[in-house]
Amino acid sequence: MIEPYNAVGLIPTFYGIRRRDDIADNIEHLKSLTKAAFWLSNLDIPVRLLAIPEGALMGFNDEVLDVDHADYARTCCIDIPGPETDEIGKLARQWNVFIMAQAKARHKDWPDRFFNIGFIVDPDGEVILQHYKISALLPVERSVSPHDIYDWWVEKYGRTLDAFWPVADTKIGRLGIMMAMEGNYPENGRGLAMNGAEVVYRASMPAPFTENDVFEISNRARALENNMYVVAPNIGSYHLYNEGRHFGIDAGGGQSMIVDYRGQLVGKQRDTNGSTFVCGVINIEALRHHRESAQVTNWLKDVRAELAQIIYEQPIYPKNRYLEKIPGKHADYKREVIDKQVALMQKRGIWKKPASSPG
Repeated sequence: MIEPYNAVGLIPTFYGIRRRDDIADNIEHLKSLTKAAFWLSNLDIPVRLLAIPEGALMGFNDEVLDVDHADYARTCCIDIPGPETDEIGKLARQWNVFIMAQAKARHKDWPDRFFNIGFIVDPDGEVILQHYKISALLPVERSVSPHDIYDWWVEKYGRTLDAFWPVADTKIGRLGIMMAMEGNYPENGRGLAMNGAEVVYRASMPAPFTENDVFEISNRARALENNMYVVAPNIGSYHLYNEGRHFGIDAGGGQSMIVDYRGQLVGKQRDTNGSTFVCGVINIEALRHHRESAQVTNWLKDVRAELAQIIYEQPIYPKNRYLEKIPGKHADYKREVIDKQVALMQKRGIWKKPASSPG
């Protein structure tokens, strides 16, 4: 039996990096914030899961400054496992918790590419899961998706749920990763659910998506439709550099939350004024009882898979974009992909042009 436990999501102030060594400053802050969050949260029931939001280790300077992809891969991105995940492992051992976190990282077979990787560390400090982000903030995030090197990925890892939506079966439940924009595409939550996920990490999202309810709606929808917990801490104040007079910007917009398997909020922190945290109870046995006992709202049992496959028979977003080339700049992406994808949807008759559209 898995007893109910608290999950804590950190909401840290953080600094963008210019070199890999800068990550150490962010990790030191995370250690202090964890101590404060756990001292208070453990006054309730024990904390067994810690979530560190996307961006907390490295910031988003690669996206904000439209940097050269290969240069960022060489000078800023980490290896998993590596010194940075070793430090996260020390934190897991110190507090005897599982930790979910994220970093821009390299793959040993692709030295001039970087990926956005969510990872899970167990209480022994070992990395037990890596998820390569599938759906990025595409207009500006140039991290490579497994779909961008699809043919190579399938040859190496297979065409399975584990290859794209891995889940770790642990002492606190089955854990999975669905970062940021991934949560806006129902397929990612469903892929994790079909692979058995019970507690899913979903961090972070920027304003204005948080301020306009996109973050909360998608968190609650993914949790409800898949009967799983969604742990969704967001970033705090973003400093472009850890030097000089660079004032923090609330680029995230708050709205951190933990959502249960019925789509209800069991933890919320709306504020981003400084560094704080969100806390909520995870009850795995109640989730499992609901999946077994409900007649209607355990939705997954009713999926009509043969019909769902018809929806996706015709490809939409182009695969293998970065098998032969390195991701380019923001303007290149808009011209080469976004504009063409919109035109494709209109050409197929899926979308109708607005009356104001030229031509």
